[in-house]
Amino acid sequence: MTTVPDYGPYRPLTTDTVAERLATYVGMAERLGGHPTDWTVREVGDGNLNFVYIVTGPAGSVCVKQALPFVRLVGESWPLPLSRSFYEHAALVRQDKANGSVPEIHHFDGPQALIVMENLTPHVIWRKALIERQRHGAAARIVGEFCAETLFRTSTLALSAEQAKAEIALFAGNTALAKITEDLVFTDPYTNHPMNDFLRPEMDATVAAVWGDPQWRAAIQDLKFAFMSRAEALVHGDLHTGSIMVAHTDAGEDVRVIDPEFAFYGPMGFDLGALTANLLLNYFAQDAWGEQPAVYRDWLAEQIQCFHGTFARRFSELWRSERGGDAFSAALFEERGDKDGIEIALTGFLERVERDALGFAGAKMTRRIIGLAGVADLRGIERREVRATAERRALALARQLVVERGEIHTIGHVIERAERTLRDVS
Repeated sequence: MTTVPDYGPYRPLTTDTVAERLATYVGMAERLGGHPTDWTVREVGDGNLNFVYIVTGPAGSVCVKQALPFVRLVGESWPLPLSRSFYEHAALVRQDKANGSVPEIHHFDGPQALIVMENLTPHVIWRKALIERQRHGAAARIVGEFCAETLFRTSTLALSAEQAKAEIALFAGNTALAKITEDLVFTDPYTNHPMNDFLRPEMDATVAAVWGDPQWRAAIQDLKFAFMSRAEALVHGDLHTGSIMVAHTDAGEDVRVIDPEFAFYGPMGFDLGALTANLLLNYFAQDAWGEQPAVYRDWLAEQIQCFHGTFARRFSELWRSERGGDAFSAALFEERGDKDGIEIALTGFLERVERDALGFAGAKMTRRIIGLAGVADLRGIERREVRATAERRALALARQLVVERGEIHTIGHVIERAERTLRDVS
């Protein structure tokens, strides 16, 4: 399906009607085994937008995700188009082709805004694992490769301009989800907006300082302009630790990226920045999550550097082996024997993506502290002053990443600044 479906037949499911609906899909009875009356259904969605069900039968299980015509976190007062399911499915298909670290899709029912996919088990959400101080050492590497391969292979580095424009046009309709990011990440946290949700009164003075900072406001709007105008590649759009599932299995670690309903064509650095932000928020929250926080912080710092290093390494490999699109044409470099020139171009390209990633990381960190829909890493901290200290430190680094991103040249320098922030901000 390449066009948004007609949602006239749409009916929201409940735990009582999921099995009946699944039974109408070809092959589903064989996959689950038995009869619909033998299937158990439980609702597991803890996200902000959708319903998610796990359906288990005698032979297997599946995950069913259905969009609602409104934001679940807020209610019917905030309507949201069902078409986000169409864009999520389209993104999953492309991410699977480009990389593979996504759930297997079993069925897509467009008019019902419903995706039936692999039930990932014994996987857990990476955010939960990080809060519990579990160590999934392969996650940063696997997601770094995911970002490199999905971003490279959906850009004009790999596609012709004609192909890329068709893809941009396909995802251009996902405006409602993009608008959420434009508002909640780049606008609302910088003014006294009713949607903001931060720790009061402990954070009042700190948040007021953010609102009154003209350099921060100007820099964040520069990032918003890039988000809204630079259609570089198909980005996940919401790549945080809650959109990644991890598991230790007999075959080794298994890591999957889920929930790309915010997918659109945008700046490559956005996905990198989003994940970096969430890892840094967990980094600053560690005083609340057990003894010897410095030990786990050191491990987190290694994972952040691994994520960025893996992305750069794999992206460089693809640049040298798969660069067949209309951008940075080999006719201007390799075919003229100019190997040095194309390496200089690669270095400059990666430096720009990294600079963008740092700015977007700062933007996402700020949103999660001041704006709607915070993260459990911080909001799950019971001692209010401990949480406030963690949030003040995170915001101090976030400002540096947004305002001074041109002066921070490597992710190692980010870690150095994070360590300094732990000492200097209380």
